[in-house]
Amino acid sequence: MRLFAAVVSPPDQLAELGHVVDRLHRLPGADGLRWTSRPGWHLTLAFMGEVDEALLPELRVRLARAAHRTPPFPLRLHGGGHFGRRALWTGVAGDLDELRLLAERADAAARRAGVPMDEHRRYQAHLTLARARTDEVDLHPFLDELGTFEGTRWEVTELALVRSNLPVSGVPGEQPRYEKVGGWPLEGAGGSG
Repeated sequence: MRLFAAVVSPPDQLAELGHVVDRLHRLPGADGLRWTSRPGWHLTLAFMGEVDEALLPELRVRLARAAHRTPPFPLRLHGGGHFGRRALWTGVAGDLDELRLLAERADAAARRAGVPMDEHRRYQAHLTLARARTDEVDLHPFLDELGTFEGTRWEVTELALVRSNLPVSGVPGEQPRYEKVGGWPLEGAGGSG
């Protein structure tokens, strides 16, 4: 299974973002972007890639422990940015220290469960909105529009384990489908990883 740990924003907050993305779709150059699927919008905490099913029981135990140690915390979708000239995203504001800690705990949980993880990088919270098909797309108008976006605050209360089902039809533009396969409440018991 292709898995990742994530935080999923509530429907109301995703609807707010959807209104902004609707405006982005009307900007010049929008057809040069491959837009992510709205049902799949999420904040990835730890990407695990292909995980052997034999590791799932231990992974679930360790992710539950990570959630148990993390208190609920406030976030809101906010602003925008890009990676290179290709990826367009919205960011988050709020208790970013707690979000980073949850990401580190999810990464550590996967490693301790035996999942071979990529080299650890500093966590950058973002929700990917689109990817440019070429370097020719000017992302500045999209960034200008996202720059004023301030979503409504919500309380993060769950760590989710999500399965990514990659497209298999060969249809151009088909998106991965995401399926939540586990979730654990944040309980704030503190303690180390």
